[in-house]
Amino acid sequence: MKQEAREEIPGVGASIARPLSSDIASMNLAELREALRGEGLPEYRAAQIFGWLQQKGIADWDEASNLPKALRERFKALYPIRSCAVERKQISGDGTVKYLFRLHDGERVESVLLRYGHGYSLCVSSQAGCARGCVFCASTVGGCKRSLSASEISAQIHAAQRDLNIKVGHTVLMGMGEPLDNLDNVLRFIELVTDENGLNISGRSVSLSTCGVVPGIRKLAEHRLGLTLSVSLHAAEDELRSRLMPVNRQYPLAQLIPACRDYAKATGRRISFEYALLRGVNDSPVQAQKLATLLRGMPAHVNLIPINPSSKGTFLPSEPKVIAAFRGTLERAGLNATVRRTLGRDIDAACGQLRRAPPGRRS
Repeated sequence: MKQEAREEIPGVGASIARPLSSDIASMNLAELREALRGEGLPEYRAAQIFGWLQQKGIADWDEASNLPKALRERFKALYPIRSCAVERKQISGDGTVKYLFRLHDGERVESVLLRYGHGYSLCVSSQAGCARGCVFCASTVGGCKRSLSASEISAQIHAAQRDLNIKVGHTVLMGMGEPLDNLDNVLRFIELVTDENGLNISGRSVSLSTCGVVPGIRKLAEHRLGLTLSVSLHAAEDELRSRLMPVNRQYPLAQLIPACRDYAKATGRRISFEYALLRGVNDSPVQAQKLATLLRGMPAHVNLIPINPSSKGTFLPSEPKVIAAFRGTLERAGLNATVRRTLGRDIDAACGQLRRAPPGRRS
């Protein structure tokens, strides 16, 4: 379902679409001023409303206490706020919180809040479901229902902050969906959450994970954002990667890796390659050496992931000694490699599982 009207906006960029006229929470400040001028409202109202929507994250116009009641009632009819409601929540013993959010039209998406020593990070969804079909990912079951608007992505942050009375300082586009299949809205979301008058999240505290949509990587490079790009790799040869990730049949490694090298060159940013270690599938010494060869000479970080078992498949995480050996091979080849800290395993924190789990499983 198309969420945005394709219209260029000066100063924003040709590949970011103007929000639908009723989706006021997806508008930047300049667009908001323009919309309110059309309503005959004074310019100072734009800053007030932008603050309520982007900084406070209101879910209802009645929360905007410094707006006249008549104006709030008018806005309820003209500009309904696309907030999201907590439908279910699970809390891990390690503090990880997994949310199932219900959107305004009844679609549901998942977000995962991670607690670190430096603060809170929220993994958000960019689509309701996913069409990419990676065999180990539960988000793909049932396909993609639709893409989310920028306001629906940021609403996940606001909802988590309200629920726990916290401040999210880092956001990761690694939840349900392929962000680069929804690039217009994702770019708009990044613009809004990094605005100093909004959530004011640093651009370097925004991460985007893709399964390897090459045209999207190249378009993203044109914007030269300060975000961290993560590429889900999971195999260093086409035959295996195509079995695990159907996207590789469309964009094989011969296209993906040059696009990543060009991205790193254009942005000056190191790329993080995600590699889920699947026992007996992609964790052999031969696969480690192939990965080292594939990434040689690129400013890269390899994030080794002991896979979180999902309800979709039967893959098991690699043994600790196998993970250590795999990492050692990469490091001896000069690559920076770390093993991701496992969080939320007791609540199935991998996205896509809570959305399809029986209602009885909750916090």
